[in-house]
Amino acid sequence: MLTVDAQKHLQAIGGQGAYSSSHTEAGVSVVFGTKAETLNRLRPLLRRSSVLELLWFTVKEWNIDHNRLIHEIGQKFGSQPVVVRSSACNEDGAAQSLAGAFASCLDVDSANPASLEKAVCTVIGSFDDDTENQVLVQPMLSGIILSGVIMTHELDTGAPYYVLNYDDESGRADTITSGSGVNKTVLVHRDCAGDHMDSPRVAELIGFVRELETLCGLDIPLDIEFAKTNDGQLYLLQVRRITVEKNWNRDINRHVGDALTQAGHFLAAHSLPRPHLAGSRSILGQMPDWNPAEIIGTHPHPLAISLYRHLITDSVWQEARVKMGYQPVPHTPLMITFGGQPYIDVRASFNSFLPTGLPADTRHRLVNAWLERLEQYPEFHDKVEFEVAQTIVDFNFDSDHQDRYAGVLSPGAFCDYRERLARLTRRNLELTPNSSLPEALVQIGRLEELQSLRRDQLRERPDPGLLSVLLDECRQLGTEPFSIIARHAFIAEILLRSAVARGVLEPGRYDGFKHSLHTVTTEFTQDFTGALENPEQRGQFLERYGHLRPGTYDIISLRYDQREDLFEASADATQQQPKKPFNITRSESCGLRELFGTSGLGTVEPEKFLQYARLAIANRERAKFIFTRHLSDAMELVAHWGKTMGLDREALSYLSIRDLLDQQSMPVLKDPTRHFRSLAQRNRHDNESMSGIRLGYLIRDKRDFFVVPLHRSTPNFVTSKRIEGTSLRLDNHAHGNLDLTGRIICIENADPGFDWIFTRGIAGLVSQYGGANSHMTIRCAELGLPAAIGVGGQTFERVSSADLVELDAGARIIRPIYG
Repeated sequence: MLTVDAQKHLQAIGGQGAYSSSHTEAGVSVVFGTKAETLNRLRPLLRRSSVLELLWFTVKEWNIDHNRLIHEIGQKFGSQPVVVRSSACNEDGAAQSLAGAFASCLDVDSANPASLEKAVCTVIGSFDDDTENQVLVQPMLSGIILSGVIMTHELDTGAPYYVLNYDDESGRADTITSGSGVNKTVLVHRDCAGDHMDSPRVAELIGFVRELETLCGLDIPLDIEFAKTNDGQLYLLQVRRITVEKNWNRDINRHVGDALTQAGHFLAAHSLPRPHLAGSRSILGQMPDWNPAEIIGTHPHPLAISLYRHLITDSVWQEARVKMGYQPVPHTPLMITFGGQPYIDVRASFNSFLPTGLPADTRHRLVNAWLERLEQYPEFHDKVEFEVAQTIVDFNFDSDHQDRYAGVLSPGAFCDYRERLARLTRRNLELTPNSSLPEALVQIGRLEELQSLRRDQLRERPDPGLLSVLLDECRQLGTEPFSIIARHAFIAEILLRSAVARGVLEPGRYDGFKHSLHTVTTEFTQDFTGALENPEQRGQFLERYGHLRPGTYDIISLRYDQREDLFEASADATQQQPKKPFNITRSESCGLRELFGTSGLGTVEPEKFLQYARLAIANRERAKFIFTRHLSDAMELVAHWGKTMGLDREALSYLSIRDLLDQQSMPVLKDPTRHFRSLAQRNRHDNESMSGIRLGYLIRDKRDFFVVPLHRSTPNFVTSKRIEGTSLRLDNHAHGNLDLTGRIICIENADPGFDWIFTRGIAGLVSQYGGANSHMTIRCAELGLPAAIGVGGQTFERVSSADLVELDAGARIIRPIYG
């Protein structure tokens, strides 16, 4: 019940609202009205923020005597600039908000009657014919150091998070609502304890919004606009109800809190010191090392997760590195999941980047130093091999170590570490038949031979009993050699980049070398062009490339040989820049030879090194192309088995590969169809119940489950070109007949199955996920295609929804062009 003082206060501020919020623990329940009325009613109640002076009037009052109103505005606000805003009857209502539907005029001269009249008429002109609509006038706020929008629930699902979206750079109050400018986003779980918020700014904003909730009703989701000025004053600019509440799944709220608490306990236990791992704790990330966010996505289904684990992250990942001379990390899965979202155990990853044989104390000090640097610079989460962990001795090794990790090791320990890592580097640069790169190439070649021998059998008699055989072969002859070849590609990239940093290679020459590479993409583009022009070549094309699918681990994503629209594009759209051979100059050769010598890597002939780099980088793509055929065929066996069980691909995606393999050795005797359908349905329900969990790219400790900063990733730019173009967002199910000519294509995660886009004359590429040495980075470098890879969620959403985009790879700029 309202206190007597509160009742008198509400009577004093008056107004008839269309909706009354429920009583709250604060003892005051504000009645929502129009935008102006709601602000006026809140104004005397707020303690943590202020509402600017305001004056409002109806369209009817303006029509009767607009001169009087212009005079009143001048009298009230003097000569200060004002903002003239809408306060319509059908705006900010319980059923609809109509956010952004009406005009606002900023920085209007209140002492100039003509300017005022023009601004008011502009706002009224955006209304419907209801003369009870209102126009709101307030002072124009100056000295803004922070502005933004806060939602008291996640907008799409109603998940229990405060969503803070703010701008602390532009000095304007409208950058968030207008969609311009660069902004930051932080999600704070509604049950977050105060000690979890280590940012005073976030703590202040949460206190501000919680006060508003107590005044407006804790059961009413709110959309709040605010600004803070350089004198430290926080201002409420607008508060409205979120009107999409009816679309929310209420089960999400019940599950998220418990799930986060359990995840916090698991992480605390997982991060304890472990006898077989160096490092006092761990950090979890979606993009370091084997970057699952790029390969299987941030919310993959159980089958995709289990396949990725089985083929790579359970043990293959570290077994491959041991063969190259790195530290063994046995019995340590690289990937764990929270709420169905995959994360890399960065401590385990960093252990596997150490040369074998280091003393325990040295390993412990290095891993802790690397973890501390990643925590300090979270923007390096997708560049750990280049910016955090030193995985080889390159031409900048000593200066980088001194700049980043001075004092971590004693002089003697550093010399021992450096010598062991230099020995590992020298060993891996060798191309003798028994060295790791040539051996891996032989293994991947054996897998390709097996595929040729078994192709007809799989097509004509798809036997589910071959599933375990295909997966075992894929591990031994596919993903393990691929892991080795991919690590060699990183070694080559690191050495080339350090040569650029030392001035021996110009950036343009580095780009020229990458563009000169002949990879699967080169062949694919040529073959696809031929298949478009000559239908008789299409069977041959599908024989080689038919196994590709945009979602390599996603059984729902169709293969090329299952897509009826694959050849519906015009052949005129396919263009490829001619390859230019890369011939090293004498000065570059001398410079590289000197760098190898002074870095303690011995006598390495520059041409021999470039041969190594070509082999590693080009065959990384070839190896992935080959092993994914085995994976793709295995998934088709699953699909064939599912069809006999009455299970479609969507249902199968919710089973794990272990469920399917166990069925072969421990068959379900009674009604297997019902058993697997029930299991898929249960897993689907669990997946949906966890869909409201919001997690960041990095998780340091349990606080990051409750306060989630969505880091603005630093993109990986390819080439030095600048382009402007219209954007087009594609997903794994995009039709192959789309006209992509001249478009800047936006994809969330980069996969070989998207290679078809390079045959459609695209102007550039933007991906949400992806690292400096990822599949799409290499593809674009080879093709000389400007790209921004791994731009992060916020930039990706802004760019992919814009009509016109500027991509200036040379200036490292990716942004929408508004207006």
